[in-house]
Parts: sequence; structure tokens; C-alpha cells
Amino acid sequence: MVADSSASPPLDLQVGPPPETPSPDGLLTQRVVPLRHPWRWVATVVVLVLLAQFVHGLISNPFYEWDRFRYWFLRPVVLDGLVITLKVTAWSAVLGFLGGVVLALMRVSKNPLLRAVSWGYIWLFRSVPLIVLLLVIYNFSAIYPKLSLGIPFGPGFAEFETTDLLGYTVIGIIALSLNEAAYAAEVVRAGIQSVDQGQHEAADALGLSRGRQFRRIILPQALRAIVPAYVNQLIGLIKASSLVFYVSLLDLFGVVMSMGSTYPTDIIPLLLVATAWYVVLTSLLSVVQYYVERYYARGAVRTMPPTPLQQLRASFARRFR
Repeated sequence: MVADSSASPPLDLQVGPPPETPSPDGLLTQRVVPLRHPWRWVATVVVLVLLAQFVHGLISNPFYEWDRFRYWFLRPVVLDGLVITLKVTAWSAVLGFLGGVVLALMRVSKNPLLRAVSWGYIWLFRSVPLIVLLLVIYNFSAIYPKLSLGIPFGPGFAEFETTDLLGYTVIGIIALSLNEAAYAAEVVRAGIQSVDQGQHEAADALGLSRGRQFRRIILPQALRAIVPAYVNQLIGLIKASSLVFYVSLLDLFGVVMSMGSTYPTDIIPLLLVATAWYVVLTSLLSVVQYYVERYYARGAVRTMPPTPLQQLRASFARRFR
């Protein structure tokens, strides 16, 4: 018996992916499957677990004595030390930056003597540890008991006792400024050299003086490269200011160590207090850095990205629209 093939149509069996369907505009479309990242989720879970364990240990471990931390955090003696830290850091930052600008200009000068002196200063003060520099200036009065003001290699008109001029705060500011100027010089020099050579040539073509070129054209553009690196230096300067404790200046760290020797059972809460205040200072400096960078980036980008506060406002506006 022969089967009639016309009695029933053959089955249309399809093997493989579904056929592509044309879109309304005639183009073929396919469903896009996103790439999976399982290990990214595993790493996220591991990091969250480690953070949760760290926070739980901070809160639950009685060794940290958070009640004593709250007691010491705003004590007048701690705030007095904080004021000294801010004072020493602020003066050292300003004087160090000004000294760094002068040294950087000497490094890029065409005068070989100025270049050599600047290079020698930077080499020397980057080689000497800051604690050694502090101790040398602290004992400066033993090397030079008196200082005179007068004609070089000639008679002096006024004479001063070195111990009257060099107080503990002055010693700290001088040492930190000398050290900071050596590092700031390289930061400023790198920023100056980052400005395109065409800007120098355009300034020369306009007939501007060297000083005006530097103030109005070179420095504003160089600050885009200087600010991030120098703020990083300032953060290091805030932490380096703790070394003035070794020249008998009771800054924030010095007060903490002094109180720790008087109240030895509170040494851990006191160290946590110092840590918290240093974190606050560096965080505030980072906020200032963000807005200063935005200010000097105005001529480098077409549209300024929104600030975190603007992003938060936009997020609330979309959510409660």
C-alpha cells in the first residue's frame, strides 16, 4: 500500500535559534543577552561580609572604649592641640607653596646659576628626613647663639638672641616650610611644563611681559595639573605636622601622647580621637580640592559635570516628580 502524501502536510521542524523578525522599519532585530559577571557578584558579597565584620568588631569590641572616645573628642585640651596643628599646617602650606613657586621658576630659568641652586635645594631637602630637619632647627641656637642684621661680610647694625626668635611654633613652621617647598617646587614645575608651548608663543606674540605671562596665562592653566598633586602634598603635610611633637610643640598628636602618658588606660581612645580628627581634616581638604579643580577646569571641558549635591537633588526630583 502506498501512502498518500497529499493527505496531510509535512511537519515544519525547526532546529536552532528562532528566525530573525523584521522591525516596523524593515530592519532585522535580535534580542541582546547581557554578559554575565558571576565573579563580580562573588567579590561584592565577600567585600560586604568583610566590611560588616569590620564594623561589627569596631562597635562590639570593648577594647576601643567608645565612651572614653566621646569624652576626649571635644575636650578643650584636644581642641587646643587641633588649633596648633591647623596653625602650623596653614602657615607651612602657604610658605611652602610660595617657596616652591620661586624654586620652580628658578628651575625653568635660563640662568645656569639659578637652576643649579634650585636643583641643589630640592636635592638636599628631599634627601634629609623631616624629623632630622626638625631636630637640627630645634638645636639651631646652639650652632648660632646670636644673629645679626647688617652689611654682608661687614659690620652688623642689630643683634638678636636666637632663642628669642625661634619659639617652638616657629621652629615647626620653618622646618615644615623648608621641607614642603622642595616637594612643591617639583609639583609646580611639572604644572608649568604641562602648558602647551603654543601658549608661551602666543603670549610672546601679544607682547606681554614675563611676569604678566606667568600670572595671567601660564599659571591659571598650570593649576589644573598643580592642584591635585599639591593637595595630595597638603594631606601629607597635615600628617607630617604630628612630628613637631618631638620638638616640644603640643599639637594634636602631642596632646594625645601627653594625655596618654597621664591616663595610660585611655591610650587607645585617645589615639582614636587623633585618628578621627586627622580624617576630618583630610576629608575637608578633599572637598576643597574637588571645587578648586572644578573652578580651574572651566576652560578645559565644554560642560561641567554635576556636583554630588546636584546629583542628589536631581535624584530626589526624579523620584518625587
